[in-house]
Amino acid sequence: MRSFVYGYSMKIRHLDLDHPVANPDHDALALPPIEYEVTHAFERSAIHLLSFGVLGLLTGLLIYLAYRLFLGGHTPSGFALIQQTVHDPLFWTAVAVGLVAQAVDGALGMAYGITSSSFLLAAGAPPAMASGATHLAEVFTTGVSGVSHLRLGNVHKKLFFSLLLPGVVGALVGVYILGHVDGAVLKPLVSAYLLVMGLYVFSKAFRRINARRSIQTRKVVPLAFAGGLMDTTGGGGWGPIVTTSLVGAGNDPRITIGSVNLAEFFLTVTVAASFLSILDQTVWVLVAGLALGGLVAAPFAALMTRHLPAKVLLMLVGGLIVSISTFNLYRAWTV
Repeated sequence: MRSFVYGYSMKIRHLDLDHPVANPDHDALALPPIEYEVTHAFERSAIHLLSFGVLGLLTGLLIYLAYRLFLGGHTPSGFALIQQTVHDPLFWTAVAVGLVAQAVDGALGMAYGITSSSFLLAAGAPPAMASGATHLAEVFTTGVSGVSHLRLGNVHKKLFFSLLLPGVVGALVGVYILGHVDGAVLKPLVSAYLLVMGLYVFSKAFRRINARRSIQTRKVVPLAFAGGLMDTTGGGGWGPIVTTSLVGAGNDPRITIGSVNLAEFFLTVTVAASFLSILDQTVWVLVAGLALGGLVAAPFAALMTRHLPAKVLLMLVGGLIVSISTFNLYRAWTV
């Protein structure tokens, strides 16, 4: 991009100049650095290709869902299904849950899954239904987030690929567990996990992290597997487990968040596709409600971010998740 001021051409260079010098021979001779677009041409083309792939997948999913709803030949028709959904109390419960969960996620950058799963479990949804609806609703939000981070240069390829495969494998193991373990047995365990995660989110308000710019990937594989497993079985936790662990170990927050968010999209798509084979049609009522609630939550997230410090938000959200999970545990033990 060029701008002309009084006849002179001024080129705006890549602003992120605190990375290690890509061309040390120029640096030694006190010459200007080679353009980032030149030194990273293949990387940029690969990133652009990946972003187009994500957008293409999202578009394909939208077309498929529209086809199934309006042209799939099922009875009742798509419009009748919409009318039934709007009159279903479960749908409006999911709308409220989606609004709160997306407002929390928009303000903190995490905790959508554990917030929505906690509320859905409290509303009586079985663990598989709560996790499945949450992941199905997250497909589009994680896709848009992943593409945004790609475009902004926030994705580190080595870290991303270190997260991707073990995270997906862990998530699939979690789907298997949810599909083969009795929900009545699993629900207290999931509630206990969410209680621990709530305490973890609450504790973040009182901890300082000094970040460094290097990317440490030695322990990423087991961390990603554990994050994918717990994210699926508990209905959320990929961000709080993986992102906070990596940033807490000193990795650069911007690169870590971008890479983890992009990997989360592929994990979410895999989990959502797996849940379709083990859940009934009721899940779509929850998904529609979560999606609608999430659509109107952005202004609330902006207000929360503007008027409440991050420490207060962490304490409120952590306390909320702890309270709901404690209630779920109490109800599971007394029934």
